[in-house]
Amino acid sequence: MIVNEFVTGVVVFLIGYLLGSMPSAYIFTRMSSGKDIRKLGGGNVGGLNTFREVGALPAIAVGIIDFGKGAAAVAIAHWLLKVDPVYVFLAAGAAVVGHNWMVWLRFSGGKGMGATVGALAVLMPVYGYLTGLWVLLGIIAVPFAITRNVALSMGIGLVALPFIAWLGTHSGMFVIWSVIVGLIIAAKFAPTALGVISRSTGVKDFIRGR
Repeated sequence: MIVNEFVTGVVVFLIGYLLGSMPSAYIFTRMSSGKDIRKLGGGNVGGLNTFREVGALPAIAVGIIDFGKGAAAVAIAHWLLKVDPVYVFLAAGAAVVGHNWMVWLRFSGGKGMGATVGALAVLMPVYGYLTGLWVLLGIIAVPFAITRNVALSMGIGLVALPFIAWLGTHSGMFVIWSVIVGLIIAAKFAPTALGVISRSTGVKDFIRGR
C-alpha cells in the first residue's frame, strides 16, 4: 500500500488510465497517412480499424502497443508498486477504460480488446493460471477461424472469461473483474453491432462482419 487505501486506489487507477489513454492508433495513422483515424472507417481508435483503413504494418505497431498498455499497467501495480491484488485488478481495468475513453482525444477511443488481452497475459500467470490464458485464446481462435470476425470472436471469449477465471482460480475478484471489463467492452461494441444489424439483411451478415 502506497499511503492509504484511497491514495493507493487513485494512484493505480491513474497509472492504468494514462497508460491506456496512449493514442497509438491515432499517432501511427497520422505518421503513416497524415489522416485522423477517428474519421476513417468506423472511427475506432484501435488496431482493427488501423488495419482496415491504413495498413498492416501500422496496425501491427498499434496492436503491440495496445497489448503493452494493459500488460504494463498490471506489471507496474504488481511488481513495482507491490500493491494488493484488488489494486492490481483496478490498474488493469483502468487501462481498458483509458483505451476506450482517451483523455488526449476528448474521450474517444478504441474498444479495449488489445489492452484487455495484454492485462490478462500478465494477470493469469501472476495469479497462477497460465493455462487459462491458452484456453481463452483457443476459445477466441476457433470462431475467428470460422467467421474471420474479430469482434464476434472476442465477444465469445469475453463471455467465457468469467467461467475460465472461476474454474482456474476460484477468485471472486477475478470473476467480478472479468464481468466488469466485458461490460465495458460491450458498451463500446453495442452501437457498432446495432448499426451493422440494422444495415444487414440478417444474422448471417452480422456474423460475417459485414
